[in-house]
Amino acid sequence: MKKLIQGIVDFRRARREGYAGTFAKLALGQQPDALFIACSDSRVAVNVFASADPGDLFVLRNVGNMIPPWGDPGGTAAAAAIEYALEILKVRDVVICGHSDCGAMRARRQGLSSLPAGPVRDWLALAGGTEAPAADADEDSRRNVLLQLERLKGYPSVARAIEERSLGLHGLWFDIRRVDVLYREPEAGNWAVVDEAEGGRILARLEGR
Repeated sequence: MKKLIQGIVDFRRARREGYAGTFAKLALGQQPDALFIACSDSRVAVNVFASADPGDLFVLRNVGNMIPPWGDPGGTAAAAAIEYALEILKVRDVVICGHSDCGAMRARRQGLSSLPAGPVRDWLALAGGTEAPAADADEDSRRNVLLQLERLKGYPSVARAIEERSLGLHGLWFDIRRVDVLYREPEAGNWAVVDEAEGGRILARLEGR
């Protein structure tokens, strides 16, 4: 908490004036480009690795970047964020971002029975898959991104946006140790580091929509 408060003080002293125009515009409303669904892990800093500015992303974070099955009462908060982003804000893309060294993936590999009864175990049971574990937890994490992307398609607002306005669904994976961001190439079926060349390919496809 000390670091948080000191950061607020430092921002007010050194950076607040530079953001005045940005937030003056945002005070009139938001028009984010994408819904960004990520793990609550403190190391997944999208504002850093994606150079995201205030107002760029509508963010939903939870343990394990999970999408609960549509209609499950335990997933109401996630469903509300998804519906708001698509029906009210009309975002053009949805991104699910997993990451390396994910505690939720480790817990799933060890088995939910290894966790004490409570909200964490209930959440992972609600939103986790039943597929066999991969060779390591990082591969489990990348598979989990794909599982959650498929779950998104079961949400009526998502299916409607795909049909009516070509909503894009994207998978990212953040390698914390290497500070690399990987993108799931849907046609090739592989994960590619988003360097200048890969970024150019993705942007060209987005321009073509």
